[in-house]
Amino acid sequence: MVVSPAMRKLIIFLTVFISLTALGQTSATDAAKEEAAIRSVLTAQMEAWNRGDLEGYMKIGYWNSPELAFIGGSSESRGYDGALERYRKSYKSAGKEMGQLDFPEMRVTVLGPDAAFATGKFHLKMSDGKEPSGRYTVILKKFPEGWRIIHDHSCN
Repeated sequence: MVVSPAMRKLIIFLTVFISLTALGQTSATDAAKEEAAIRSVLTAQMEAWNRGDLEGYMKIGYWNSPELAFIGGSSESRGYDGALERYRKSYKSAGKEMGQLDFPEMRVTVLGPDAAFATGKFHLKMSDGKEPSGRYTVILKKFPEGWRIIHDHSCN
């Protein structure tokens, strides 16, 4: 069978177009799947917090590494243990409470197959009627065990 040059160009064009379209759909599908997985992690963290399970909150969502960065207000703590201690001091020490946590306005942006960030608002309801809130940006990395926060910047 003899194919004209014009037909050959059309076949090549359609092959490339279909391949790129399929690749784009796969990427968008993968990104949506990863976004859902990240939202699931952040929601599970919120649920652990609302049960008063601070250790579960940390384990579900944070990278257990001395390289974890947590910036809140004007201070920075490094490492998983430092972040956990900071939370304990702020929410589990005498006279403190964890309250009920919500993450309204959560936005997740997948940057690649193993990198993403999320931004939004955190909102706490305390038993005394106070409702502290603020903004957060977290950077997440996908590990074999799933998505984990490697950098958290939160401010009131």
